[in-house]
Amino acid sequence: MTTKKSPLALVTGAARGIGAAIAVQLARNGMDIAIFDIIEADEVSESIQTAGQNALAVVGDVTDGEDRTRVIDAIQKQFGRLDVLVNNAGVAPNVRSDILEASEQSYDRVMNINLKGPYFLTQAVAAWMIRQRERRPDDWMCIVNISSCSAYAASPSRGEYCLSKAAISMATKLYAARLAEYGIGVYEIRPGIIATDMTAAVKDKYDKLIAEGLTPIRRWGLPEDVAAAAAACARGELKFSTGEVINVDGGFHLRTL
Repeated sequence: MTTKKSPLALVTGAARGIGAAIAVQLARNGMDIAIFDIIEADEVSESIQTAGQNALAVVGDVTDGEDRTRVIDAIQKQFGRLDVLVNNAGVAPNVRSDILEASEQSYDRVMNINLKGPYFLTQAVAAWMIRQRERRPDDWMCIVNISSCSAYAASPSRGEYCLSKAAISMATKLYAARLAEYGIGVYEIRPGIIATDMTAAVKDKYDKLIAEGLTPIRRWGLPEDVAAAAAACARGELKFSTGEVINVDGGFHLRTL
């Protein structure tokens, strides 16, 4: 077990995109990082180490109970602590389909990855955080869920994605209410249009919409924008808030006339 006493953050889906940006930002803020992803995360691990922090990369599937147990066991063995969980792993449908034609297979895949996995990973992590409270009563601990503006903006061509993100929004509220007595904050970060692999296929569409004023701040969001919000939560800058929604969307959520 490492003797370094840095806080430890577990970030799911951190091999690339938003998750990678969050992992690196938290490392720059002095946290050791555990990455949990279905693909290798060598490049991100190197960036974490360059920032002067320890990295643990575990390849696994967030929807698999045994894999969830395995990553927590690995963190316990190597670090002996877990201070922050960032539930970032998520997918869009493989094919955008009208809700009148969408398949059960696509629904199950998206809901399992985007909702079931983080819901039960949070359950396991929260139980360990509560146990840690006995020996570390004053240390900051929190859980951060990465949702989407699709939690409230209806897209009938990807209904399963919208449902999964709306459900993550409620899961945030549920865990926030349950864990408040233990001093564990729970937050939802709600990205808007962020430049990632997921949005690359619709770049031309959103370039035009943003230029026409879809978002008051007329640019694409960056993974680093989401990472900055996650880092604020992880540092404990919102300790008298829980269950809060942090919109990182260029103002998309505003209703303007």
